[in-house]
Amino acid sequence: MIKSLSGRFLILSIIFVMAAEVLIFVPSVARYRQDYLAARLEKAQIASLSVLASENTQIPATLAQELLDNAGVYNVALRRDAVSQLVLSSPVPGSVTTMVDLREPSALYLMSGALRQLVTPAEGVIRVIGSPTNAAGTMIDVTMPQAPLRDAMIDYGIRILLLSLVISVVSALLLFVAVRRFMVKPVKRVVEHIEHYAEAPEDARRILTPQSTITELRSAEDALAHLQTQLTGALRQKERLAQLGGAVAKISHDLRNILTTATLLADRMERSEDPAVQRSAPKLVNSLSRAVSLCEGTLAFGRVEEPAPSLNLVALSDLVDDVLEGERLASDGSVKFLDQVEPGMTVRVDEEQLFRVLGNLVRNARQAIEATGTPGTIKITAHETDQDWHIGVCDTGPGLPPKAQEHLFRPFEGGVRKGGTGLGLVIASELVQGHGGSLSLRKTDETGTEFALTLPKNPLQIDQAAE
Repeated sequence: MIKSLSGRFLILSIIFVMAAEVLIFVPSVARYRQDYLAARLEKAQIASLSVLASENTQIPATLAQELLDNAGVYNVALRRDAVSQLVLSSPVPGSVTTMVDLREPSALYLMSGALRQLVTPAEGVIRVIGSPTNAAGTMIDVTMPQAPLRDAMIDYGIRILLLSLVISVVSALLLFVAVRRFMVKPVKRVVEHIEHYAEAPEDARRILTPQSTITELRSAEDALAHLQTQLTGALRQKERLAQLGGAVAKISHDLRNILTTATLLADRMERSEDPAVQRSAPKLVNSLSRAVSLCEGTLAFGRVEEPAPSLNLVALSDLVDDVLEGERLASDGSVKFLDQVEPGMTVRVDEEQLFRVLGNLVRNARQAIEATGTPGTIKITAHETDQDWHIGVCDTGPGLPPKAQEHLFRPFEGGVRKGGTGLGLVIASELVQGHGGSLSLRKTDETGTEFALTLPKNPLQIDQAAE
């Protein structure tokens, strides 16, 4: 129960109410002490006035003692007409240990006096000075035993604390019931619904229907219902895409075999002496090659995820030279390739995967420049910081069209070249993420395009990316 929200609320309610009662305990006891002493002064004043009203102020000792006992004091001195007179007196058992002046006392004076009274020993005599009521004089001064006052204050304090405890418990129980009814129960209902939804998130019938009348909880229910609606739709779409992907992979596999056979036949057609066949055969071969490339790209993307990178220190300049040399051989001669990486720079990467990443980026840039029919340049740069290695691939091509930028890293959507699958950048991005890094488009316009690779030096980031 202590770990539950309602249980903790109950305990905190009791503690807070008790704390509030403790804060008012000292003022309450001080007020009680003031009233107690004021009552003794009033009784002493009545006793002294009854003596002064008699024809002979000399009254029997027994009657004087009875008046003093009734007032609860030892002596009564009354000041009237600028003259102080000891009206009633009896032996005082001890010296005065405490003095209280009730003539216009401050709250701090009363509270500090009450606290001292509680810790002062019961033995002793207390002297009280006050102002008589009804203009019966200018001052009244009495002495009285301290023990009865202290005992009365302790008894009153105990009753205050017990009452506070009862009030705390009752208040806490009421708050507990209210919290259970208006907060815990609705929250528990939402939690039960979440558990029920988690059993079959694809089932749209399990989506939460907001019902709470509490504003904050209703907002949470609305947000949860919206999230569940999106998640259910995404799971359904994912299931359909998975089924569609399996079917496409099977079709692509069979279609690739068929197209490979057709490509071989087209190659033979190129050797034909028929002029019409010679004109059509190259176009047919190119079309078949693009179709085979599309099938191979689809199959590669549909295979299992890439393995975790095998990290080793690699001379980046040598790797870049290999990438550029391969593209230089495939180029029609209109593209200039520049390696601007410092010869001594090394990076901790999977050499094969980084080769594929740079190869994809450089190939895309080369094909974009060649498609324009004008010369261009591709260069690879690199630098490092204390935390990362940074590699840039820049070209002077025509830039990426808006549609390609919008779907840049989406499979089958980010392709620029006619007949392309748009999978090259997706695979490159996944390989870089496997290293714990990132691949981003830094800029693209009519003057060219620049991609930026960031690879972390911290092995922990690489391990986290692989999880």
